[in-house]
Amino acid sequence: MSLPRRRFDFSRSVMEPAAAPLLAVVLLGAWQAAVPLAGISEFVLPTPWIVLKRIVADWYLLLQHSWITVLEVTFGFGIAVVTGIPTALAIFYWRVFERAVYPLLVALQTVPKVVLAPLLVLYLGYDWAPKIFLAFLISYFPIVIATVVGLQSLDKPMIDLLRSMGANEWQVFVKLRMPAALPNIFGGFKVGVGLAVIGAVIGEYVAAERGIGYLQLQANAKFDTALSFAAVVVISGVGVLLFSIIGFLERRIVFQREAAR
Repeated sequence: MSLPRRRFDFSRSVMEPAAAPLLAVVLLGAWQAAVPLAGISEFVLPTPWIVLKRIVADWYLLLQHSWITVLEVTFGFGIAVVTGIPTALAIFYWRVFERAVYPLLVALQTVPKVVLAPLLVLYLGYDWAPKIFLAFLISYFPIVIATVVGLQSLDKPMIDLLRSMGANEWQVFVKLRMPAALPNIFGGFKVGVGLAVIGAVIGEYVAAERGIGYLQLQANAKFDTALSFAAVVVISGVGVLLFSIIGFLERRIVFQREAAR
């Protein structure tokens, strides 16, 4: 085996999987060293070690609140998937629907969702509904757009070839159009699930008695900076976990093509 080939195998098998953990260790190490060297009070900026100890000490409290946030995100994102894909199909197949609905979707997407949160509390109450609705609302648009783009990305000669073989529109959709759109759809899912976490936490900031966003507000009110950072870490962990689940499902469902470099 040639030397360039060995270098390529080492880079692909060892360096690529280790790149993200190594970068995280370097950044956390720099943070850990910079706080005392700069003379910054740990009350203002706790070190990663202090945040980690706080997560370990209050793991049950963090788990209780993060579980509520996960449920809100799951329900909101699930509703966005169930309604977003049919909306995208209607936009793709029905030109009148596209002309009528598409501008409204764009206008709604440009409205900052944080300004809607107090109104949603007024209309939907103080419990689960406003958080779930915000998670749905903020993740709905990326799913619709990604699905429409995926459906439109198929080359027309391939459609014509299948139709020349006697396939009807349903067969074209099932055998060609939908499989070709799946990479884009899962890309929309990945964007949407991250935004759903943001929407749920925004709802918890405005009106909640449970949830990781509510816990962070309580920590800020008590000037408990370490717990506030711990809540941020947990929020980030929830987003990474849900993103990883979508990626796992994508690898099991979507035909993987090697990316062009």
